[in-house]
Order: sequence, then C-alpha cells, then structure tokens
Amino acid sequence: MRKKFALILLTGTMVLTLAAANAAWADETGNMVFFRGGWAGMTSDRSAEALTDVNGANGLSSGDSGYYVGAGLDLVLSKDVWGMMSKTWALGEIGVEYKNLGSTETCQAVAALLGQGCNKKHAVQITMLTVDIAPKIKFMEGSRLRPWIIPIGLDFHVISPPSNGITVLDIGVQWGAGLEYRLYKAFHLGLDGRFHLASGHTGTVNNFGTAGIYLGIAF
Repeated sequence: MRKKFALILLTGTMVLTLAAANAAWADETGNMVFFRGGWAGMTSDRSAEALTDVNGANGLSSGDSGYYVGAGLDLVLSKDVWGMMSKTWALGEIGVEYKNLGSTETCQAVAALLGQGCNKKHAVQITMLTVDIAPKIKFMEGSRLRPWIIPIGLDFHVISPPSNGITVLDIGVQWGAGLEYRLYKAFHLGLDGRFHLASGHTGTVNNFGTAGIYLGIAF
C-alpha cells in the first residue's frame, strides 16, 4: 500500500511539474536575448595597406577569416505579420558582434614611423565590430523547430586597424537565415548564417559572411 501511495504521489508531482512548466512557457512573450558565435570570413583581405602591413614592406597581412562572438535582443513586433501571415512572427533584432579575422606577422606601422625599420615582424590583428538593427521573420508558431529569415537589415561597422584614409566607420546591409529549436521552457538552441555587404566608405572592402550557433533565452 505504501509503495502504491508513493508511486501515485510521485506521478502526481511529475504531472504538476509538467503542467507548471507548460504554464510558464505559455506566459512567455516571445522576446528573446541571445548569445552567438562561430566562423567569420571576409570576401577580401586587407593586405598592402599602410596600417596593416606598411604596404607589404615585410610580408602581407593576408588574414581574412577567423571567429565571431555576439549577443542581442529579439523583440516581438507582431505574431501574425500584421495580419498577413498566420503563425508567423515579425521581430526586430538589435545585435552587436565582434569579429577577429586573423593575425599575421608583418611590419607594424608604428615601428616604421619610429624609425625602427621592418626587420622585426609583429602580429597585426584584423578585427571588426558590427552593430545591427534588422527585421526577422520567424515561422511555424507552436512548433519546437522554427525557421527564420532576415530579409534585409542595417549594419554599422567599426574596422581595425584604420584604413589608409585613417577612417574606421562603415555602413551596410545584411541578409540571414537560421533554424531554432526549443530545448526546454524558455531555452532555445539555433543555427545562424548571414552575409554582410558593406558600402566601403572606409576605402576598404568590408564584406563578410558568418555561420555559427546561438543560445536564446525567451522572456
């Protein structure tokens, strides 16, 4: 009798726990904070520039791929794309992303300016910081597995080292697509791929692509 009572009590506890979990999930608004990272690669390296390798004085700064880390917010704007598509959400993404696009042992510009010559090579890191604001369309409401797309978004870039014109700011657009799976309650795991097309206002080619994973927490 005691074993049966304990089994009934355990089963009841599990049912109540699952019910509470479902209720907690039902209360989520769909907004999300996410953390992501993965591979990043440029369509063109930044070799033969004054501040990347002193115009190739002692080797070229040929790094054009590496990694990225980033974070951001997805904010729900409409859960039916303003009446145009059922079970499809329109979200606004606000994100920030750091990219390290490789390091090459070359002549450093400061060493050359100080008259130290280019006989000794130093590591020169090619990096970029991107802030984006983009609409995101997420499909299949109610499913654990939800694909999404970014039809087009706005980018603001900061490049390092500065260009030959000693400028660092650029703007551009991006396109993206991904797939998201709800692991448990508000926790999601996703795949993320994007291509960024920059205007080149710095006088350098700043186009790049990224592919990686992200962890999202809905609230």
